[in-house]
Amino acid sequence: MKENMTPKQIVEYLDGYIIGQSEAKKAVAIALRNRYRRMKLDKEVQDEITPKNILMIGSTGVGKTEIARRMAKMMGLPFVKVEASKYTEVGFVGRDVESMVRDLVLASVNLVENEHRQKAQAEINDYIIEKITKKLLPPLPQGASESKQNEYDISFAKMKQKVLKGEVDELKIEIEISKKAQVGDDNLPPDMIKVQESIFKVLNVTNDKVKKEVSVKEAKEALMYEATESVLDSEAIRAEGLKRAESNGVIFIDEIDKVAVGSKDSSRQDPSKEGVQRDLLPIVEGSVVNTKYGQIKTDYILFIAAGAFHFSKPSDLIPELQGRFPLRVELDSLNEESLYKILTQTKSSLLRQYQLLLDTENIRLEFSDEAIREIAKLSHSANERTEDIGARRLHTTIERVLEEISFDIDTYQGKEVTITAEMVKERLGDVVENVDLARYIL
Repeated sequence: MKENMTPKQIVEYLDGYIIGQSEAKKAVAIALRNRYRRMKLDKEVQDEITPKNILMIGSTGVGKTEIARRMAKMMGLPFVKVEASKYTEVGFVGRDVESMVRDLVLASVNLVENEHRQKAQAEINDYIIEKITKKLLPPLPQGASESKQNEYDISFAKMKQKVLKGEVDELKIEIEISKKAQVGDDNLPPDMIKVQESIFKVLNVTNDKVKKEVSVKEAKEALMYEATESVLDSEAIRAEGLKRAESNGVIFIDEIDKVAVGSKDSSRQDPSKEGVQRDLLPIVEGSVVNTKYGQIKTDYILFIAAGAFHFSKPSDLIPELQGRFPLRVELDSLNEESLYKILTQTKSSLLRQYQLLLDTENIRLEFSDEAIREIAKLSHSANERTEDIGARRLHTTIERVLEEISFDIDTYQGKEVTITAEMVKERLGDVVENVDLARYIL
């Protein structure tokens, strides 16, 4: 976990994946650094300092979600993205908004479990090898002579090495495989989750074992779950996951503008939308939420809300909720130059992805600089003429340019194909010019 990265280092990292949007990057970087600063203070002062939540304003496809997701991944933080609009789907106040906190705790526990699994990988592998070797060489009966026991120990060590090196992978053995624990619905209230778990225990769902005859190679995979459960301390993982979600968790609430009631809206007091906002308030402000792993305080979770606000304004949110997002950053719409840089300067460039995909078919794909410029120009033009979907337009345009090559691989296998500006114009020019057609194809 790179929790001690400076704001400048965080922004430099994000620059490798997201073009522009420096204000949003700075706001996120400072918010993360403030967490690190808070942890270095005395406990009494720590309790008084809460994160400054961020509201991002910008059209779709300009990098709002990507900034938060990349940042959380880089720093190993528990992170979940939720859509504010889904909480209006059921009844007046929609789905239980506390479920976003339960999702965060689950993501945090999974994150911690993966870290522990990586650290204990050697121990897990040793457990599997030991169990398989015992199946190939059953232990001697009690009362065996010391010399026999010594011979067995030598043979066991040799067989263990053979299993480890894969020399006996084709041999068949009979093993008992533990059924993976039945997973209930994590979004149910905690009391209901406990009832679910009790029913599973009564029905003996979690402790069933199945006998199977498999090859040694298959047994190595089949015993992985049992070995992990045996080696790792589940209680410690749950406790650490809960603690990390509470102190380092990030919840990204997208489409927050969809629950704002615009001033032009005839139904100003929309109970569904305002109900969701009022339900969000205590969680963002700080409250205790019950989860199946225990209680979690939401006071120190960083909330990042985002929305396009085409048909409403941030001031259309209820005042109490506005006050919970003191930092506001506006993201710029992407121009032609930005789209060109996204294709050429980002680490996970779309062009690079398509080159690697077609390389598996023995087709070497190249793009001339003029072709890349043309793709950026036509994508920007399509955004202006129809709906502005930002960088997502590039997926559509590139896919259309490469459609024929991706389909007719027999013709192009073993060849180097260079995409030129003329080819791009030929595939996209007419479609972009015809607005009605562009609405359906691009």
